[in-house]
Amino acid sequence: MLRSLALSLSIAAAPLAAQEASEYDEVDIELFLAVDVSRSMSPYELELQRRGYAEALTHPDVLSAIRGGLIGRIALTYVEWAGSNAQNVVVPWTLIDNDATAADVAATLSAEPSSGMRRTSISGALAFAAGSFHSNDFQGLRRVIDISGDGPNNQGLPVLEARAAVLDQGIIINGLPLMTEDEVSSRWGIEDLDIYYNECVIGGPGSFMIPVHGWSAFAEAVRRKLVLEIAGAQDAEFSSLHKAYSYDCMIGEKIWERNFGGFFSP
Repeated sequence: MLRSLALSLSIAAAPLAAQEASEYDEVDIELFLAVDVSRSMSPYELELQRRGYAEALTHPDVLSAIRGGLIGRIALTYVEWAGSNAQNVVVPWTLIDNDATAADVAATLSAEPSSGMRRTSISGALAFAAGSFHSNDFQGLRRVIDISGDGPNNQGLPVLEARAAVLDQGIIINGLPLMTEDEVSSRWGIEDLDIYYNECVIGGPGSFMIPVHGWSAFAEAVRRKLVLEIAGAQDAEFSSLHKAYSYDCMIGEKIWERNFGGFFSP
């Protein structure tokens, strides 16, 4: 009698479980675009970032990569970040499955960018991104955080702790270190930001980073990285860049302590 009742309950619950599973849209990748807007970024650079991503998302190479996936569609969100609790969702989780939906996202990004925010917390951005995957309505074959920035972590949890927590959830982290030079970056930045991203930020199967050495190369780097991420490939040129000695992943915090009270504030 009890066995019969249990079987009846399991049969009744099966359609409900199937219904719950179908509520999630299956996509090739859930892609979290985390874009640095700390005050070390000028208004011109903030505009360039928005424009670069907008142009990339509507580029034929990116659209072809989307259509060429196993499922043929992706989900993404575009979030600007700075300090530990400074994250601004510009594009909420959105399905891109054709030219029109890609153009809609590009139109949103083409709006006037917000002003910069204080500090640089890569760890805060990673934690925010990881939580965002759990609350969206998509089920991706891969989950990827694509984080860009022009300086090392200087607020919040140490970046290695944040990275470990993200990787434990099976999420991949790729990077776009912005190695541009100006008065602010010379005071708050580091010359080997690409090594920092490689050693301290990116991680997971097939993870990679593509450094940007000048703003003129930004749009192309974004497009290249999006194509590789959507296709599930990796960048052979930058996927195995390692120093021969242990890297100090607390360098950003040390620079902040050294400069605290100065005129510039990232």
